[in-house]
Amino acid sequence: MHRISSFSISLCCFLFFLTIPHETLSAVAISVDIITQTCKKCAAESDVLSYNVCAASLQAVPVSHVTNLQGLAVIAMELALHNATNTLSTIKELSNNKSLDPFALVCLKDCLQLYSDVITTLADAVAAFLSEDYGTANTWVSTVMEATTTCEGGFKEKEGDVSPLTNENYNLFQLCDIVLCINHLLNYSKSTAT
Repeated sequence: MHRISSFSISLCCFLFFLTIPHETLSAVAISVDIITQTCKKCAAESDVLSYNVCAASLQAVPVSHVTNLQGLAVIAMELALHNATNTLSTIKELSNNKSLDPFALVCLKDCLQLYSDVITTLADAVAAFLSEDYGTANTWVSTVMEATTTCEGGFKEKEGDVSPLTNENYNLFQLCDIVLCINHLLNYSKSTAT
């Protein structure tokens, strides 16, 4: 009896895969492959980029499974924008926490200003990227990375103080590094095509 049910399941799976158009299967395989290849290249070229963060971030967005390299860059920028927006909300919530020491509240105020600017800067980066002005997009994305470092560094100015935004700053930095790497890959493929 166990063999029959096991055989039936295998047969159903086989029939299911036969009914899926081959183009769909190859498109999914190619898209996962482009995410894997891109993240491997980017992690290899960067001292700080995590392959796992790159792959998990990009694969978490359903549309990334049917896109190209330019699409992955836009997805990474949109993820960065989403991260920055959520972090801004977190900073506002933490700023209302009266149990934090005054130094931490000053740091949060600085981070609030930085992240307010980051959102506008990321929107500008997306616009520049969509205009194929990769150099300007890179400049804006690099500015965002500096803002995360500045925000995080502010808390370290006082011995023993720990940033409540370490994960948020890290994730945004990683997403921006993905964008920079993809832009580099796009510029490289663009220059080799001409």
